[in-house]
Amino acid sequence: MKLANRIRGIALVLTLSTLGALAQPAPAAAKPDPDSVRTFYLTNTVRQSDGNEILTAIRNLLPPTAKIDFVPSQNSIIVRSSPDQMTLVEKIIKDLDRPKKTYRLTYTFTEMDGNKSIGTQHFSMVVVSGERTTLKQGSREPIVTGSFDSGKSQAQTQMTYIDVGMNFDVLLDESANNVKLHSKVEQSSLADQVSGVGPQDPIIRQTTLQGTSYLTAGKPLVLGSLDIPGSTRRLDVAVVMEPIK
Repeated sequence: MKLANRIRGIALVLTLSTLGALAQPAPAAAKPDPDSVRTFYLTNTVRQSDGNEILTAIRNLLPPTAKIDFVPSQNSIIVRSSPDQMTLVEKIIKDLDRPKKTYRLTYTFTEMDGNKSIGTQHFSMVVVSGERTTLKQGSREPIVTGSFDSGKSQAQTQMTYIDVGMNFDVLLDESANNVKLHSKVEQSSLADQVSGVGPQDPIIRQTTLQGTSYLTAGKPLVLGSLDIPGSTRRLDVAVVMEPIK
C-alpha cells in the first residue's frame, strides 16, 4: 500500500512538472533591425573640405547610434540609420550641396599724373565662389647666377629665370549677406638702373597689394593707390565684380 502511494506521488510530481514546462512562454523571436543603409552622392561639392563640413553637420544633428561615413573617392556620404532620420539627412544634403556661383572679376590699373589719367590696364578672370584662382601675365627674364670653367676656350655661364609682370591670387567667398574677396596683387618690373653687384645683375621693382574687401555687384572698389618712385605719378588699383548667369 505504501509503495502504491509513493508511486502515485512520483507520478503527480512528474505531471505537474510537465504542465509547468508547457505553461512557460516560448522565447520571443529576434526583432528585425529597423535601420537601413543609403548612399548619398554629392553633385555640387568638389573639395573634400566641403564634403567634410556636410558630414560634420549631419553628425551633429543625428543621434550617436547613427553610422555616417564620407567616401572622398566617390564624393558620397554613407548613412546607416532609421527611415525618419534618412529623411532628415536627405534634407540637410539638399540644403548644403548647392551649386557654386560664378563671377567675373576685372582689375583695373590706372596710372595717374596729378588728376590726369595717362594709361589704363584691365585684367579679367572668371572665379568660382570658394575656389582659389590665379592669373599671371608677363615674361621670364634671365638672370646670371654664376659661371664655371669647363676647360674650353670660354667659361660657361649659369642662368636662372624670374617671372616679371602681373600676378593675381584671389579667393571669393559668398555668404547670405555679402561677398568677400581675399586678393593678392603683385606687380614687378626691371628697373632702368643696374645693381652694384655686377653689370649683368638687374634691379627688380616689386609692388604687392594684399587684403580682404567686401564687394557689391557692378560697383567698382578702389583697393589701393601707389606712388611711383622718382615721379609725380601714382597707380590706382580697382576691382569690379559681376555675376555670371
